[in-house]
Amino acid sequence: MKKYLSFFKIRIKNGLQYRAAAYAGIATQFAWGGMTLLMFWAFYQNGQNSFPMTFPKLSSYIWLQQAFLALFMAWYFDNDIFNAITSGNIAYELCRPVDIYSMWFTKNMAIRLARTILRCMPILIVAIFLPKPFNISLPASPLAGILFIVSMFIGFLVLIAFSMLIYISTFYTISPLGIRILATSVVEFFAGAIIPLPFFPNSLQTIMYALPFASMQNTPFLIYNGYVAGTAILWSMLMQVGWLFGLVIMGRLLMKRALKKVVVQGG
Repeated sequence: MKKYLSFFKIRIKNGLQYRAAAYAGIATQFAWGGMTLLMFWAFYQNGQNSFPMTFPKLSSYIWLQQAFLALFMAWYFDNDIFNAITSGNIAYELCRPVDIYSMWFTKNMAIRLARTILRCMPILIVAIFLPKPFNISLPASPLAGILFIVSMFIGFLVLIAFSMLIYISTFYTISPLGIRILATSVVEFFAGAIIPLPFFPNSLQTIMYALPFASMQNTPFLIYNGYVAGTAILWSMLMQVGWLFGLVIMGRLLMKRALKKVVVQGG
């Protein structure tokens, strides 16, 4: 356990060094969040009663999305892992007395957390003081706030577990670029990163909520703004836990199979 904690510490310290990039990211996320809110506001002015969420709830959802973008951004992948596989440097990893799956999982956790630490608080603080209804509201209840934190952590792990499948797929492909683009597009759409899932037709929502992507950012954000309440919170979080265990087990099985057949060429 100590060795994985060491990997975590090294990676998170490395990630905290890129403060200029974090400042640029904060500015970008403010601009993107503002544009998204204004776009939805234009629609809300022409049919307030036809939308599944009130605008204040939607505003909270969008600002949470921007504040924790680094935690849930589907397009981020660790290029060091891809390079290790495609270049053959995975041989060095195999010589280490560590479990590669756990090591890569830990590294991914650390770099995402480091980026989130640098960016989330400035966005949340400013969003609180924005004029209503464009600000972020407090959680629907104290209990919702606590469950939001727990659900967000589980959703974070679900995303990393899914990302691990993309890394492992590189053992079977010449280039990881194609599957990265496909995976990013699928996750962004089905996780509610482009349009919140409650805005989709009910028939489509049934399918989307059954997929692992809804257990990422969608569930904690809907718990926070009160859209998901009561026993629905319990079922949503159980779904998250189920997908987490399922993806981790699948990832470990695929990793074990890939490492049995991996061939490293070179001198």
